[in-house]
Amino acid sequence: EYGCCVVELGKTRVLAQVSCELVPPKPNRPAEGILFFNFELSPMAAPGFEPGRQPELLVKVNRLIERCLRNSKCVDTESLCVVAGEKVWQIRLDLHLLNHDGNIIDAASIAGIVALCHFRRPDVSVQGEEVTVYTPEERDPVPLSIHHMPICVSFAFYHQGTYLLVDPSEREERVMDGLLVIAMNKHGEICTIQSSGGIMLVTDQVLRCSNITAVKVAEITELIQKALENDQKVRKEGGKFGFAESIPNQKITAFKMESTAVDTDKVEEQAEEIIAKAEPPLEVFSTPILHAPGTAQIGEGIENSWGDLEESEREDAAEEEGESEATTLECQKMETEDASTMRETEDTSAVKESKKDEPIVLSDSEEEEVVILEPQEVPKKTRTQTNLKQENTSKKAFNKRRRKKRAAY
Repeated sequence: EYGCCVVELGKTRVLAQVSCELVPPKPNRPAEGILFFNFELSPMAAPGFEPGRQPELLVKVNRLIERCLRNSKCVDTESLCVVAGEKVWQIRLDLHLLNHDGNIIDAASIAGIVALCHFRRPDVSVQGEEVTVYTPEERDPVPLSIHHMPICVSFAFYHQGTYLLVDPSEREERVMDGLLVIAMNKHGEICTIQSSGGIMLVTDQVLRCSNITAVKVAEITELIQKALENDQKVRKEGGKFGFAESIPNQKITAFKMESTAVDTDKVEEQAEEIIAKAEPPLEVFSTPILHAPGTAQIGEGIENSWGDLEESEREDAAEEEGESEATTLECQKMETEDASTMRETEDTSAVKESKKDEPIVLSDSEEEEVVILEPQEVPKKTRTQTNLKQENTSKKAFNKRRRKKRAAY
């Protein structure tokens, strides 16, 4: 797709993607389009970046990219107007840091300007109040109007400005005393300049850095133009292009591999040679052989090459055999005990039936384990005839007394 770009500076990688949409313009600028920039630092680039938080580096890079690309007027915003005061194109530039190894500002500025140069917006026609947006199949997309290409170059200073370093890496940025960033185009025009770190710079140092920036910007601009021309040429010829084709092959991160030719003319001859050179099996076994518990021969003609069981497996097998023998012995003991108890209970029941009236004798021998005692039946109390007569006489005497008392009253 148009508007996608990947820039590598050493091990630092930045992905840029441009998109567009029709939106109402700003009230103070009704005849100009809108430029929007967004830079993201993901934990994939470096473990120090946390999701959902905006570190100081992110704010710094965002502001510098906006000053470099928007304030320098490198993009003609008036050409993005469709209907003044109603609809304009909003160009959105998203920058994603894929890997952080220092000098993020330079890589982001190069990726941003290249993506803007490579982007194509849909063609539009206006008839009265009706706005028609054409697809790429209906009409060829229209490129953005780019006046110039501002590119940032970073300089790191050490020992209070004694030493100067261009394009510092991540480790070099940790120990630097100050940083100077100069954005310039190939015409030698300074678009923006920023100094950070609290270091005092002399005029000669700034002029020296500007001269180095002019040389670097000319070289980078030439590389950008060549890359854009090659992409346009490949697209016209119908060759392979796009972001997926930029990924190098023969790597674990790629989803494809180059096809390799295989010679299949003499396959049968080679197979016969291999079979002839191969050694025949040493012994042939017609029946499977059990080497040890849990193993057996595989196949019919070749002996199993696994060998005997290892020492640990042998120990486990011996332990299992010992446990099985112990369990069988315990089962036999339990069966003998149950049989003896059943016999004893049968004997005791027979003795009770034969000798119910005889008194129970407790033996002092320790051999008898269980002794069942049955208490004798309690004789029922019966009232004698004498007792009944005495009760009757006592009741009669009591009744006579009550009658005498009533007659006296």
